Amino acid sequence: MSGPAFRIVVPARLGSTRLPRKVLRDLAGKPMVQWTWQAACAVAGPAAVTIAADDADVQAVCAGFGADVRMTDPAHQSGTDRVNEIATRAGWADEEIVVNLQGDEPLMPAAMVIEAARLLADDPAADIATLCHPLHALEDWLNPNVVKVVRAANGHALYFSRAPIPWKREGASLTSPLPAGLAFRHIGLYAYRVGALRRFSQLPASSLENCEALEQLRALEAGLRIAVGVSDVPPPRGVDTEADLQAVAALLEARA
Repeated sequence: MSGPAFRIVVPARLGSTRLPRKVLRDLAGKPMVQWTWQAACAVAGPAAVTIAADDADVQAVCAGFGADVRMTDPAHQSGTDRVNEIATRAGWADEEIVVNLQGDEPLMPAAMVIEAARLLADDPAADIATLCHPLHALEDWLNPNVVKVVRAANGHALYFSRAPIPWKREGASLTSPLPAGLAFRHIGLYAYRVGALRRFSQLPASSLENCEALEQLRALEAGLRIAVGVSDVPPPRGVDTEADLQAVAALLEARA
């Protein structure tokens, strides 16, 4: 699938609290991280995809199915820090583009990955690019686990929040639930210029980040510009719980 030149790094952390060892859990006969790696390779080709592991078990499994897998510091607090370690050790140039595709996103469509990379490549004023999708359900808009984003006229992010933003002055109801054309769900897929990734990873956690537990607010608070594209495709189901695991396994088995 054609698109701008970019690399993909797949952070694969073994120590998940909600679903222990989830990147190695079986999904339709393969470990989850292998499905994610295959999805990434379908976009950028295997030579441009690296798995950033934090544990020898993950490294061994990934090497077993032929991935370019590299160990990263187990003390890293986020997948972004793992991506930065890979980029720094490899000596990638500041202007190169790298996409962070989390290891628990085996259903991520190739079109979304390319869309994020192209958005950044086409916007020289942006440091980071990500995607969103229109929200229609009041339940999702009010759900703090569904992250919302508000965009400027130029498509750059103004703010991300777990709260329902923008909030209508008269409030929300079942008859008038969401502000039309303004409610968007953030999709947790990021493309970075390597120079911006390096700068971001060197920043301490910010006040807004700590308040909302949203890493991207550190970038906004530091003045980094995040381009946000509106995707026509709804975000795929990630894997955070046992129920997610079973649902995604069923979808992958149905594709076989």
